[in-house]
Amino acid sequence: DDTPVPVLDENLEKTRTGRVWVYVGNEGHKETVYEYTPSHERKWPKEFLGNYQGYLQADAYKGYDGVYEGGKVIEVACWAHARRKFYEAKETDANRGLMALTYIGKLYQVEQEGKESSAEERKRLRREKSLPALEAFRPWLTEQAKGVLPKSPMGGAIQYALGQWEALVRYTTDGDLAIDNNAAERALRTVVVGRKNWLFAGSDDGGRWAAIHYSIIESCKRNKIDPYRYLRDAFSRLAGHPMNRIEEFLPSRWKPPPACAAGTADRPNTS
Repeated sequence: DDTPVPVLDENLEKTRTGRVWVYVGNEGHKETVYEYTPSHERKWPKEFLGNYQGYLQADAYKGYDGVYEGGKVIEVACWAHARRKFYEAKETDANRGLMALTYIGKLYQVEQEGKESSAEERKRLRREKSLPALEAFRPWLTEQAKGVLPKSPMGGAIQYALGQWEALVRYTTDGDLAIDNNAAERALRTVVVGRKNWLFAGSDDGGRWAAIHYSIIESCKRNKIDPYRYLRDAFSRLAGHPMNRIEEFLPSRWKPPPACAAGTADRPNTS
């Protein structure tokens, strides 16, 4: 997911818009990585992902289409984005909106039921309970599309769901997949809330450095690590650490030395 960030530009009298993207790894790769880019061009996610192969869950931004070309990256759509469109559309089409939200609510009920289950059990639950709901929801959407204006809020919500259907249903094929990409949206709140305080990035370089700091701190928090102790240890040991083992300093792989682990590398006394 991504969010806009105002950026100072010495060639302009006002700020321009940069972008901060976030990439949230799965439970086997518990890092949260932010990238700042000076624009919202589709080349940025493609360049960031490089030769990555596997699932990618995101909204329906057209800029991701190039990432999915070739089939090495498999698209998984987000039911939270689809639900939001129906929620907004119910203001002008209450009956259809509430019916759509009821269908989607059934999907989330299954997720709640399988929240503490293994991936295999979650997959079984989805096939047993979610797929029948989805198989009823799609023909309902197709039928309702005939009675709404394509450019109305409800028409847009229906077309969004039908256009993304294959990717929206894909989460049912693998118990490790999520029904939505709310994890990425939650990770972006750090930037959104912070933006209200720092207002803008001072330059493109400032945006990039901010993204690096966000990546380190949020990855530490995700792995239940004190960012201060992590950074203190990393700065003290990196200079003598073999570069071919640099991945040992990923927050998800970091093993603090005994003194740091025992808590002797305390924060400075600021009282």
